Amino acid sequence: MPTTSSDSLPIAVIGAGPVGLAAAAHLITRNLPARVYEAGSSIAWNMRDWGHVRVFTPWRYCVDAAAIGLLEPHGWRMPAADAFPTANEIVGEYLAPLARTPEFAGIVETGARVEAISRLGLDKVVSRSRDERPFVLSIRAAGGTRRERVRAVIDASGTWATPNPLGSSGIPADGEAEFADRIAYGIPDVLGRHRSDYAGRTTLVVGAGHSAANSLLDLSRLARVEPDTRFFWVTRSTNLIRIYGGGDADQLPARGELGDATRELVESGRVRLTTGFSILALREDNGRLVVEGDTAEGRRIIGPVDRIIAATGQRPDLSLTRELRLDLDPWLESARALGPLIDPNEYYCGSVPPHGFRELAHPEKGFFTAGIKSYGRAPTFLLLTGYEQVRSIAAALAGDMEAAENVRLVLPETGVCVTQFPDPENEKAGCCGGPATTRADACCAADETAKNLGSDGCGCGEWPNMPAKVEASGCCGSGKNGAPAGEVA
Repeated sequence: MPTTSSDSLPIAVIGAGPVGLAAAAHLITRNLPARVYEAGSSIAWNMRDWGHVRVFTPWRYCVDAAAIGLLEPHGWRMPAADAFPTANEIVGEYLAPLARTPEFAGIVETGARVEAISRLGLDKVVSRSRDERPFVLSIRAAGGTRRERVRAVIDASGTWATPNPLGSSGIPADGEAEFADRIAYGIPDVLGRHRSDYAGRTTLVVGAGHSAANSLLDLSRLARVEPDTRFFWVTRSTNLIRIYGGGDADQLPARGELGDATRELVESGRVRLTTGFSILALREDNGRLVVEGDTAEGRRIIGPVDRIIAATGQRPDLSLTRELRLDLDPWLESARALGPLIDPNEYYCGSVPPHGFRELAHPEKGFFTAGIKSYGRAPTFLLLTGYEQVRSIAAALAGDMEAAENVRLVLPETGVCVTQFPDPENEKAGCCGGPATTRADACCAADETAKNLGSDGCGCGEWPNMPAKVEASGCCGSGKNGAPAGEVA
């Protein structure tokens, strides 16, 4: 069949959230044709779902340099750099104005869901001339389903719309689908539009991350004015360092305060916490829900409750890339090169090495995963990481390999570096996955992996070209070298 030269085709960006729009801004800045497809009815649709949440990153960490470059000539000025915006404020005061700039005219299509990506005329099996064929997108929009050809694809669709289930085995708990109308996944607006669902009722919060912390603190505030409001908290993990955080050592004070407030909620007795609880099933008892799970002491029942908040994290939707040749970490479903650096089974460490187009590429030439989706199921992503990812990808697509390779990123540290399963016989086991095994110039396993991938290291030692005020000491978060942790909010 005749083929179409890809050179004149646009580059597709899937998702009009912060990272997707930043990707488009970088492409526009480099005079590359771009098309952005957003499944929701407006830009940043997923972000609006948790728009009431005040993020723990100040404005200066929420904006992208190329986006600012497009906004400022039209009179836009960034809000106070040290102020902490809500997600709705990020959308309204930054992303919406960006999408309205003349440079973005005709680029973003909302209500357009990319359902599948393939190569024109080829399925996943065929290798011959594969890289010469353009990509073809199957897009479902108001007018029906259509197909479009594009030169390259940046998948920044995120993971918010595909939450993990309540079931501890990674599959839905028995009864989870049946009682879905009483389960909220993510961060419901307990004090706002969802207030009536929780006021005067009993809620079970499930999860050990920042989403769970936000919901617990909102329920606590609601209980002060609605005395019949009750809530319980369960976690599968028995290690709560990820949610409690590094306190005063966290370079993002709001993140440290979130962890401190959650810890105080438990220690004061205002919420009853059950750790090591693996949910198996939900059932109804006199119109209310009872949750059944396994603990170290055996089977246990929690309830009855009226509502459940499942703050259990998210996972990537891989269905749209079924016909592409991807290289994914086998358990995190992240880009493979990132897997060893962010694996929560090995360590919860504050520093992820700077990474760009090479680590985010796949065997399918011209396809890149960016943003939180590039991290798969790992819960350690900040917006600044995504912005540097798409800057590097856009440079590579423009043929500016020097800029694409020059990946630099300094992130605020968490004040936390903890090995989940320490080796009692190795005093270095608490340092980012244990000691290095093959490299004398690496201070720990994560540092070794990063250097093997061509980076300067994981941040345990001093990074070259680091600002003088940023000191490097200790191990991956115990020093002053910057580190991402937790979720976007």
